[in-house]
Amino acid sequence: MSRAELKTINARLEAGTPQDTLNWVDETFGSEAAQMSSFGLEDQALYHMYWTINPNARLMTLDTLRLPTETYSLFDQTKLRYGVEVEFFYPDMSAVTDMVKERGNNLFYRGVENRKLCCGIRKVEPLGRALSGLHAWITGLRRDQGMDRGSIDIVEWDEAHGNHKVNPLANWSFEQVRDFVDANEIPYNELHDQGYPSLGCAPCTRAVEPGEDIRAGRWWWESDPNAKECGIHTVVPAQR
Repeated sequence: MSRAELKTINARLEAGTPQDTLNWVDETFGSEAAQMSSFGLEDQALYHMYWTINPNARLMTLDTLRLPTETYSLFDQTKLRYGVEVEFFYPDMSAVTDMVKERGNNLFYRGVENRKLCCGIRKVEPLGRALSGLHAWITGLRRDQGMDRGSIDIVEWDEAHGNHKVNPLANWSFEQVRDFVDANEIPYNELHDQGYPSLGCAPCTRAVEPGEDIRAGRWWWESDPNAKECGIHTVVPAQR
């Protein structure tokens, strides 16, 4: 799609609903599209919408091997609810072994460089494998999550992976997501009820305090709030 075509599509989808966007994805890309889920609240809401449109909608996730127990439990609950075979992608174990041998299990607490190395091995590299061959991937990103996410379009060209990245919830608030999950009795991670609006690996995520940014619990020991990304959602400025 050309830049002009993307601009036209985005203008139309901005005026619609997330379901309109998912319908467009399904009609345009079919089985060559998949949702990449972290099994957070946004992702659970999205997959419910996607599955309602297409009961064979593909669902992928990255298992870093260090996720919270509650997230692993939600994998099973989601599979039972929707009858979906979740496509799991794992880190390369030889790379993990070498990293741990050289820098330790909890290297990420000792500097951003170490943390990004760990994220790269456990998330970024497996994501590249997962997206290989896909024409589009669907995410739960929202503009009000802060940082560079405030500039995302609903449909973007993902230069890093050579496909389209689709953010159906871009213009939704956290409250809208929560209301949708509650209204449809969608299974969700119980950590959300314990002060965790954003979920990641167990040792890298804590609950947030009242008034804190929703991503303050991610890599909380790092001082730069703009560095709180793992690398899988590197944002390219929107073309308008």
